[in-house]
Amino acid sequence: MTRGNPERKQRANGVESRRRILDAAVEISGERGYEGTSIAAVSAKCGLPASSIYWHFKDKDDLIAAVIERSFETWLAAVELPGDEAGTPLERVTAMAANVARSLAATPEFLRLGLMLALERRPKEPQGRTVFLQVRGIAHQRTGDMLRTLFPELDEDAVRTLTTYAIAGADGLFVHQEINADAGDLVEMFELHARLVHDAAARLTAGS
Repeated sequence: MTRGNPERKQRANGVESRRRILDAAVEISGERGYEGTSIAAVSAKCGLPASSIYWHFKDKDDLIAAVIERSFETWLAAVELPGDEAGTPLERVTAMAANVARSLAATPEFLRLGLMLALERRPKEPQGRTVFLQVRGIAHQRTGDMLRTLFPELDEDAVRTLTTYAIAGADGLFVHQEINADAGDLVEMFELHARLVHDAAARLTAGS
């Protein structure tokens, strides 16, 4: 009988342990926020000793940063403008907005944790806040690129203005949904927001 590769098994176990730790950290931080999240609480939730958590992550701040990064990767996959075959520019941008909303509903910890950290001011900036601001920069760039693709006649000032408006509006809709769980369907709200951004871009293009 052929024995399994011990090194491969150990690597697989390490990947699984990391996933369990991150899943537990997502749940804990979603319930308690940054301050209420602790290594002890994550350890109790995932069933792994604290030593295993510290093997993967330097400290709580490193763990929270990893939570934001992982959920951002999932979310960023949704920030992709469908190709020309998907329909008109309005249909394409609306479809992208709906995908973003579904992704946020499935993995809200990126924006929930990130916004909390971004709004706080601490003597020592948490790593999670730094990571969040960096990945928001990527989202900002993608949104601007989407506007440039759909409306090549827009000047850069208009692109910056519309990008800021689009992201700020998305933040507001997310926060409103977090505060009022019965506020309405997030996908529908994001689709409406996308139509308004599209209409504003069209008007600016016509007036240029």
